[in-house]
Amino acid sequence: MASTEVQTVGSTADKLKLAAAVAVGLAALVAFYMLSKQGALAQWGALLAGLALAVVVFLTSDTGKQFVAFGQDAVREVKKVVWPERKEAMQVTAYVFVFVFVMALFLWLTDKTLEWVFYDLILGWKK
Repeated sequence: MASTEVQTVGSTADKLKLAAAVAVGLAALVAFYMLSKQGALAQWGALLAGLALAVVVFLTSDTGKQFVAFGQDAVREVKKVVWPERKEAMQVTAYVFVFVFVMALFLWLTDKTLEWVFYDLILGWKK
């Protein structure tokens, strides 16, 4: 049985940073709606500034730092991937299309055969 790691927020300072990030994000949403009479520029400016501040606060927490490290590791792994050449990609795509066509034809023939057996032979219903 595979075990999974559960990571929780550890320190009080980290919990406060995450709570502050959520609070700033919510405050940005409230400001967006409260500034409706000030115009769209004020609304969107407050929203974007608040969300940017929330992201900055989140990224200073341990969870945010782990998130950034995860993203960097993912980019590093994607760079290691050996991508197929155009010819190979086209051949594999053609194989997939042929397989799908053959499978569709098989399922259609199976359906029509079962329809003929049940409706014409067994039940005697003619179309």
